[in-house]
Amino acid sequence: MMFRTAFLIVCLVFALPASGAEDPGRVLFTYGGWEGHEPESYRDLLVPWLQGEGFEVIVADSLEPYADAELMQSIDLVVQIWTMGTITGDQLNGLLTAVENGMGIAGWHGGLGDSFRLAQRYEYMIGGQWVEHPGNDGIPYRVNITDHEDPITRGLADFDVVSEQYYMHVDPNNKVLATTTFNGDHDYWVRDAVIPVVWKRKFGEGRVFYTSLGHKPHVYEIPEALTILQRGILWASRSKYEETPNLISPLYPSR
Repeated sequence: MMFRTAFLIVCLVFALPASGAEDPGRVLFTYGGWEGHEPESYRDLLVPWLQGEGFEVIVADSLEPYADAELMQSIDLVVQIWTMGTITGDQLNGLLTAVENGMGIAGWHGGLGDSFRLAQRYEYMIGGQWVEHPGNDGIPYRVNITDHEDPITRGLADFDVVSEQYYMHVDPNNKVLATTTFNGDHDYWVRDAVIPVVWKRKFGEGRVFYTSLGHKPHVYEIPEALTILQRGILWASRSKYEETPNLISPLYPSR
């Protein structure tokens, strides 16, 4: 009851009044975990944008909403920034079930790709897990757009970033939209390694969008980075309302 009372107060602060069936949908924005990824700053950056797009936004600094089955059935999209956290079995099952049943999920950097290290099925849903960022922060690198036809990256050119360059273990069947190549300056054995930066996939009936960009909010001052994030969030939000084609894109030959 204590959580529900606090949660309702947050909803009153951040939710837009419903305006009818044509609303874009209902978003649950969850933030917390490691403070180094500035979850509050991202809340302040993205919640107003989501509201401006017409979404009703529920904001929670707890994972407890995931365990509320009635609430999760009403959510169209989860936007999550929660790095290096611990999730209970009920919370995990609630989140996985909602996505499998058609809810979308979207996020960036460690807030989605390094959230719950002991939850393998969560990693299976997201399609990847952070394992290293050679050289840490302040690394100049290029993001290469590899799919120029997908609506999330259409019309965008390659661009440069100075931040953490995420080395990830990734499902080789993701539909990858952008990559980065490591130069080996810090870990020589990964020179010329190509790692996905942006991908999309399905988990059950739900859409999953991920970008590894965004160690700090200033990364999204880069127009291409912000465009990819916003387009990816909007794409994932339509999970319940649009047919999603098969996104399996095998990297390896079947024979």
